[in-house]
Amino acid sequence: MGNADYVYPSNVECSHRVAIPPPQPFVKSLKYSLKETFFPDDPLRQFKNQPPSRKVILGLQYFLPFLEWAPRYTLEFLKADLIAGITIASLAIPQGISYAKLANLPPILGLYSSFVPPLVYALMGSSRDLAVGTVAVASLLTGAMLGEEVNTLENPKLYLHLAFTATFFSGVFQACLGFLRLGFIVDFLSHATIVGFMAGAATVVCLQQLKGILGLDHFTHGTDLVSVMRSVFSQTHQWRWESGVLGCCFLFFLISTRYFSQRRPKFFWISAMAPLTSVILGSLLVYLTHAEKHGVQVIGELKKGLNPPSFGDLVFVSPYLTVAIKTGIITGVIALAEGIAVGRSFAMFKNYHIDGNKEMIAFGMMNIVGSCTSCYLTTGPFSRSAVNYNAGCKTALSNIVMAMTVMLTLLFLTPLFHYTPLVVLSAIIISAMLGLIDYAAAIHLWKVDKFDFVVCMSAYIGVVFGSVQMGLVIAIAISLLRVLLFIARPRTVVLGNIPNSMIYRNVEQYPYTNNVPGILILQIDAPIYFANSSYLRERIARWIDEEEDRLKSTGETSLQYVILDMGAIGNIDTSGISMMEEVKKIADRRGLKLVLANPGSEVMKKLNKSKFIDNIGQEWIYLTVGEAVGACNYMLETYKPNPMKNEAETRNTV
Repeated sequence: MGNADYVYPSNVECSHRVAIPPPQPFVKSLKYSLKETFFPDDPLRQFKNQPPSRKVILGLQYFLPFLEWAPRYTLEFLKADLIAGITIASLAIPQGISYAKLANLPPILGLYSSFVPPLVYALMGSSRDLAVGTVAVASLLTGAMLGEEVNTLENPKLYLHLAFTATFFSGVFQACLGFLRLGFIVDFLSHATIVGFMAGAATVVCLQQLKGILGLDHFTHGTDLVSVMRSVFSQTHQWRWESGVLGCCFLFFLISTRYFSQRRPKFFWISAMAPLTSVILGSLLVYLTHAEKHGVQVIGELKKGLNPPSFGDLVFVSPYLTVAIKTGIITGVIALAEGIAVGRSFAMFKNYHIDGNKEMIAFGMMNIVGSCTSCYLTTGPFSRSAVNYNAGCKTALSNIVMAMTVMLTLLFLTPLFHYTPLVVLSAIIISAMLGLIDYAAAIHLWKVDKFDFVVCMSAYIGVVFGSVQMGLVIAIAISLLRVLLFIARPRTVVLGNIPNSMIYRNVEQYPYTNNVPGILILQIDAPIYFANSSYLRERIARWIDEEEDRLKSTGETSLQYVILDMGAIGNIDTSGISMMEEVKKIADRRGLKLVLANPGSEVMKKLNKSKFIDNIGQEWIYLTVGEAVGACNYMLETYKPNPMKNEAETRNTV
């Protein structure tokens, strides 16, 4: 809308009035806001215009995705899933035993946790490539947090029951996030946070394995670098060279096979089979040489049989309920972040979509069921899922094949693990953890975004020199601080005209742009809320001061108009409206005219309801910056000098 009192010359394009959106009922606006917050993917879209019977089928397929792919299952898919399932089982068995030891739990729980949860996920999960099982970071967190309250050596039964209870609350928390569509909470764990936290946790896990590598009987319960190093070097007289040599040899073997498989991807099965091969070779070596009598520690007897029920073992009484809930929630968030990130990565490779909220429900249900069947926390580990993907899996049936293989192991093969040396398990864990230290990602963060690199390193240092919990808290706190800084200190820039066009862009990004005489054009790149309104008021006033000082020093035309490009302002609250009113008063006191360009519908609606449009005048609101500049130039050419400006300057002189 141009100025109503003046007729534009024929060479000036006629402006269009900025529309004020029609009022909508409060209930309708609230419904729209809730839908955009909790249902951005519109999961109910597939139910529209469907007969009732079809809606029932779609509903079952939503909660049980296997009903969607099972009718289309082929013999070719079965062959691929059988190969993938057996391959990941060969990795899951030694890793499960190793990670259970990492959590200070009986080794058999690692096998239990690789049997029941994968069956549940195969029915409810939406990822074709995710291989379910225990993970090192969650195991370490479980051991560290529960170990602060209960000594696993003094009261192993209570410790075991608390692990089941923490797993139960993890499942409940994860399922609630999925059912309530609150998956966006996990997004507060940024990529930089996860990279640093995972690398720190991997470092801590590797340090913890020095106990097994060196054959130490007593070791610190602390996870920080100082405590571990003090514990290691204060017991040099107890180091067992037999254990150290054996551990280094198997670690070299595992790292070599992984390096070979990375260089030759079609030989992925070599690195996948390496952990089980190490267990078999290590067990044979110990059995034949009686190494257990020479300081090499072994697993010992593993109970034969399937998962016993454990629902009656859950602890819902004080004083241990609080620690179980806290452990469950924290480990549940970490497990969710890892599992969903891994699932989305492989879904992107195969060009299909997974629903994050459905995955949360699947993770939650498998951990709830797992806690009642002697399992501890499970998710989708990257190493196992990568093997599943490389093995050519087609559907989640590969998890069922893995579970069946583990079941046969539980029924018939557990006595064979009696002579498995603990040092081999330590080597397996170290080999797996080295893959979580992503140097390339950290270097990339440094090159692209220094603040993200700071977040990453803060998480890493917090975990390594403090504790796993401390590192997580520090990383989340810094990430939230950055979000608050984005909100509280939005970017404002000066726009200039690109020569021979009606386009206006940031003068720092486009140094060759031209300043428009007598006009200051500012762009605000964020919604205006109570958190940033005071800053924006002061920043706009400073931009005006700096522009007037620049014009005085160069002797150019004095400043007459301030144009605010509001295209990037998606919303504004009452504090923001008050800020706009104060900015207008500042402009009026200086003899300047405030002009708005490209305000959005939500902004226009609130400015209209607050009577700000009547205050500024609708003739000073334009669709584009180009129209606003054209109108201001027309006014400058028609009326020279600006009487408002002269009057203000006269008052200031007096």
